[in-house]
Amino acid sequence: MFKKKTPMKQRALVTKLSSKSPVFEAYRTLRTNIQFASVDKELKTLVITSPGPGEGKSTTVANLAVAFAQTGKKVLLIDADLRKPTVHYTFQTENLEGLTNVLSKQSNMKKVLQKTENENLFLITSGPIPPNPSELLGSNSMKELLAEASAEFDLILFDSPPVLAVTDAQILSNITDGSILVVKSGGTEQDQAVKAKEMLMTGQGKLLGVVLNSKNQKNDDYYYYY
Repeated sequence: MFKKKTPMKQRALVTKLSSKSPVFEAYRTLRTNIQFASVDKELKTLVITSPGPGEGKSTTVANLAVAFAQTGKKVLLIDADLRKPTVHYTFQTENLEGLTNVLSKQSNMKKVLQKTENENLFLITSGPIPPNPSELLGSNSMKELLAEASAEFDLILFDSPPVLAVTDAQILSNITDGSILVVKSGGTEQDQAVKAKEMLMTGQGKLLGVVLNSKNQKNDDYYYYY
């Protein structure tokens, strides 16, 4: 049976902020650093995750998607957190059909693709919460979706569940070009961050870097760090 989703508070997007704000600039810096990380190979598919819940990975991936779309890249944001999806709340859109429908062969990418108010940015929401998220994410259907999306989009970003909670982020990191770990300043325990890093690097996963989130602003420092 599918579980009912409870309403959530909408996350703030950088499009609502002044282009001169420290937060806005921090996401531009994060975007630039990711671009520099792709010297040898173009990065087209990225997983954004965190050690545990409440550390800001969904806010980070949503704003990073906006930041890349503003450069003219055609960006696809996929909500791969099939247990606690939030992308549809962030962008205030419907979630009747989405990733789970495509992976279970009940629909296709073009049918579940949604435009946003941000030019060049498109979404695939989670769809109904399934009983077997890990199996769906590791299926051949996911590889087929990645291939189809890669042919149409310049960049594909995945909002994945926390690394230490379930295996989903590890599964995704092994079939994508890289992953980014979001940790919370004053909230993430050091041993949790280290363990999450080790788990992401297991197998074929490539960890590009870490975002330090919720850092207090002092002397015009940035709220988000890369």
